[in-house]
Amino acid sequence: MRRLPPLTAIEAFVQVARLGSIKAAAEELALSSPALSRRVQALERFLGRALFSRRHQALVLTEDGERLLRQIAPAIDMLSLAIDDLSTNQDVLRLRLGILPLFASQKLMPHLPALRARHPELHLDIDTAAHSLSRLGEGLDVAIPLAREIDPALYSRRLGRNRVYPIAGRKLTEGPNAIRTPEDLARTTVLIHRDMPETFDVFRNALGLKSLEPIAIDHFDSGQLMLEAAAGGLGVAFMLDSHLEDADDPRLVRLFDVEVESPYSYWFACRPRALEARPVRLFHDWLVPLFET
Repeated sequence: MRRLPPLTAIEAFVQVARLGSIKAAAEELALSSPALSRRVQALERFLGRALFSRRHQALVLTEDGERLLRQIAPAIDMLSLAIDDLSTNQDVLRLRLGILPLFASQKLMPHLPALRARHPELHLDIDTAAHSLSRLGEGLDVAIPLAREIDPALYSRRLGRNRVYPIAGRKLTEGPNAIRTPEDLARTTVLIHRDMPETFDVFRNALGLKSLEPIAIDHFDSGQLMLEAAAGGLGVAFMLDSHLEDADDPRLVRLFDVEVESPYSYWFACRPRALEARPVRLFHDWLVPLFET
């Protein structure tokens, strides 16, 4: 049997090829960039071929590198999964999930009984603290953030698309001073979520009302508190259509029959290598299809 190169060198090559960056691959493998570079160079010396070329500060696979990746990546993935399956306690699989409270209460919790029935061995540790993306790999396995886009160095899947809804309490739609047209927003306060800072700008620009200014703009880091503030007549909350529909709160109404697509979405996000872990894979394969219908 022919002598094989070190498995660590092959693993390094696959990660750099998938992420396109020495730095990102080093972070994924918990190595320094120089250490990772040495592993890739060792594989190139073993093969006697260059596997990468540098273009505009990015690493690009050569033809030999592409051919090698196609042939060995599936085997590496299968090896990783086999080791993970044998080394994991099959009775309890645990996933550390970072998630926003409103998404958890409206979108996740109603479906968890179905997840438990399908995968009784899978258990979730739910973390609703801020900055979930920055904590991936350091306390969290998966994050479900609300964002325009996700760092391409991470694996991500958009969980549906949404529209911008101006949401108000019924009090603001009644009486002589009721909010009836978008121009009337100049007489009230706008409520904005800190993770969706441009929502109001997107809405007014879509309506050709770039100069429209409300009395004030109040910022929240809690979607649930925004809905409560709107229900109490404290202002008009600019949120997603799903926030209103899933709230099913008779105190709240949508203002204006205007369709404006939101640039913000919820996302499934994790480090690429995390998908090799069985708890992450099971949760991903269950969750993502829920938002594709």
